[in-house]
Amino acid sequence: MARKTRIHFPGALYHVILRGNARQDIFFDDNDRCRFLLLLQEVIERYGYRVHAFCLMLNHVHMAIQVGDIPLARGIQNLCFRYAMWVNRCQNRSGHLFQGRYKALTVQTDAYQLALIRYIHLNPNRCRIVDNPTEYRWSSHRVYCGIEDLSWLTTDTTLAVFGPNAGQARKRFEQFVMDGLGEGHRSEFHGTFGNDSRVLGDEAFLESVVARAKQRKVTAVTVDVLLRAVCSVYGPSP
Repeated sequence: MARKTRIHFPGALYHVILRGNARQDIFFDDNDRCRFLLLLQEVIERYGYRVHAFCLMLNHVHMAIQVGDIPLARGIQNLCFRYAMWVNRCQNRSGHLFQGRYKALTVQTDAYQLALIRYIHLNPNRCRIVDNPTEYRWSSHRVYCGIEDLSWLTTDTTLAVFGPNAGQARKRFEQFVMDGLGEGHRSEFHGTFGNDSRVLGDEAFLESVVARAKQRKVTAVTVDVLLRAVCSVYGPSP
């Protein structure tokens, strides 16, 4: 069965999940985690993305990434390739580090962005690594709470929902996350809920993004046909 077209439009927000090949570890020490975040920062700056949340686990990564004009695939492929090279060199290994095709769920921002960020920040709690998400060093939660600082992480749009005062907004956000401690696995954030595994949103949102994906596919096919026609008449470009 053919894979469905990746959905892309400027401003699209994705829940991105990267998993180790055959569930193997992708982080072996803190140097690996620091390197991954450095490469992520470079991808943000190069491709014009915004990262709203992340959580680095032992054998997988969760991220909330919002794109601009450049499709998500460009940046994720760059990130995975360069990080895999780093790990293979440090561990004296070869072969694939990540599992096949990465997961990218297009999320309706106004309806699900806050819940998605909370879900990502609570991943260490669901895995029973920590009792309080502020105890986990390798997620963006500590940045939102003002414990650490990452200049490239986009927190302002989320914190603005909790009030104009920065201090109060951080406290309210922290309480919002703590209120979700009882949450278990949410299938909708993994693309296993609803009619289209690529999209999470209401019916109107689903229809709009699927229409955009179809239009993008038609445009790509049209361009390919035109190029083939030109080459048949004038020959391939030198």
